[in-house]
Amino acid sequence: MLDHIPHDTKLTDRRLQRSFGYIDGKWTAGTDSATFTVTDPATGQPIGSVAKLDGAQATQAVDAAQAAFASWSVTLPQDRAAILRRWYDLVVEAKEDLARLMVAEQGKPLSEARGEIDYAASFIEFYAEETRRPNIEGVTSHLPDAEVELWREPVGVVALITPWNFPTAMLTRKAAAALAAGCTIVAHPSAETPYSALALAELAERAGMPAGVFNVVPGHAPEIVEPWTQDHRVRALSFTGSTEVGRLLYRQCAGTMKKLVMELGGHAPVIIFDDADLDRAVEETIKAKFATTGQDCLGANRIFVARGIYDAFVEKFTQASKALTIGAGMEDRDLGPLMNEAAVAKQESQVADALAKGARLTCGGARLDRGPLFYPATVLADVPDDADILREETFGPVAALVPFDDEADVLARANDTEYGLVAYVHTMNPRRIYRATRALQFGMVAVNRTKVTGAPIPFGGMKQSGLGREGARQGLEAFTEIKYVCRDWG
Repeated sequence: MLDHIPHDTKLTDRRLQRSFGYIDGKWTAGTDSATFTVTDPATGQPIGSVAKLDGAQATQAVDAAQAAFASWSVTLPQDRAAILRRWYDLVVEAKEDLARLMVAEQGKPLSEARGEIDYAASFIEFYAEETRRPNIEGVTSHLPDAEVELWREPVGVVALITPWNFPTAMLTRKAAAALAAGCTIVAHPSAETPYSALALAELAERAGMPAGVFNVVPGHAPEIVEPWTQDHRVRALSFTGSTEVGRLLYRQCAGTMKKLVMELGGHAPVIIFDDADLDRAVEETIKAKFATTGQDCLGANRIFVARGIYDAFVEKFTQASKALTIGAGMEDRDLGPLMNEAAVAKQESQVADALAKGARLTCGGARLDRGPLFYPATVLADVPDDADILREETFGPVAALVPFDDEADVLARANDTEYGLVAYVHTMNPRRIYRATRALQFGMVAVNRTKVTGAPIPFGGMKQSGLGREGARQGLEAFTEIKYVCRDWG
């Protein structure tokens, strides 16, 4: 409950920490008052208990969303836009409280949490504006005396399953697009970070979101999500998380033929050619590797460096990594704790495997004594191709550096993965930029920079990094169906 939040994270607006689910405009307790505990990853201490809803209540949320769809889907676009705009304004006003709530449950540095609230709000603002734009499209008729039109209509009830690493932004990116399209939603946040989602529901209610349009169902993921995958009334499902879970949801949704949007795992390469600005490449690769303490699907996993500048890069990158500070989120250092013990164990396993196969440790490599989930920025040089860290997503603060000699070879090595979310390239040669961006089998390519995301761009990957796109106009269209009308006036 509120009194369990550490003193320095207490909220100005105490109503933003909600401990119940939100179904049909009502704050809902778990069956038999069942709850689960949310802990601060920096301390391991509980920050509160949240209602553990069950499968029957997950279905009740669909009932509410289905009932609300009839009116929300035909609400005038400008009226839906006005509600979204009020929601945006309230999120912006509550930025500091929302950031502190996120730090308490997720652990990321406070400045990163504030940045995520800005990022999350940008999706609501963008889709408030986009709400007015889906329209009827005229098509030149191929038939005599016939008039042809294409209509975009909301798909229906949409299920949203969101992760713990970006608990606010991943919900607004999905929810704002679906709501703008005229859909109603049932959302399930990670059990590790439910408070951020419930705070968004509180603000949506204040913004005037009608009952049943926006539902948040916390609890045990399989118990909540599986009924949604089987329910024919849920016409689309959007998921951000691991490729393994994405495959499971894909199979579960097959029986009801849902539209799917999936942002799954990544295994991002960074390719630094010998004509790159070395200092800038180091600075940007530090960002690409260590943002969110490496717990980011866009995180740099495989760092390929041209042999001619390799030693200099290793030295500069190691020194920059050593300079990164680490601490609890409210201390606002460069790195925070990892989310759970499994995440730390994965760092330890990948480091041990790489060293056993001949890699060289230049900094870090052992968990810190300030808490069980603190792992420092770690750099491995000369990592061999058969090391686990070059084959598996790391999702933590361990950087793997590898030298290369040939452009074609390094592009092939970068593509040698089942994932295809984002790739980073550093070079000043325009012809090489063209060749590399065309050759890389990734949904997004960043050249000489790290930050590429934002509300106006279609975020998503190729291969087993996902299906569809989030953000931009494509993110709204994912929650619509095209109806073709062929009309003869007689």
